[in-house]
Amino acid sequence: MNIVGKLHIDGLFEGRIASLDTVSVGKRGELHGHIQAQEIHVSGKIEGEINCAELIIENGGEVKGTVYCDELVIARKGSFIGERRLKSELKTLPQNSGTAADSHQGDDVDKMLSQMLDEKNDTPTNNR
Repeated sequence: MNIVGKLHIDGLFEGRIASLDTVSVGKRGELHGHIQAQEIHVSGKIEGEINCAELIIENGGEVKGTVYCDELVIARKGSFIGERRLKSELKTLPQNSGTAADSHQGDDVDKMLSQMLDEKNDTPTNNR
């Protein structure tokens, strides 16, 4: 799923999400797969690979997997199990590490997000 705006999940989602904005997973939300966004807030559960500028795990939030982010905030009753790397390391991983970065999927998502942003900025607005 590719989106330009904000997204809130309060159910089960399996797959890939790419957003230019904020993605939040509510208390009853659960996400399994790959997620890329500017900012991610977790009150529910995420399992998989996460790529963002800022990840905030709220009280009761659970994250399991590999996280590539510049800033990581974990509330006192939040949970993180896995590996955290700086976002800048995403493109410098060795070819045999077994992550999405190895097959350049991260680059594809970056290109797709750039195209979405360009299209959004090129869309004329109706000023009445």
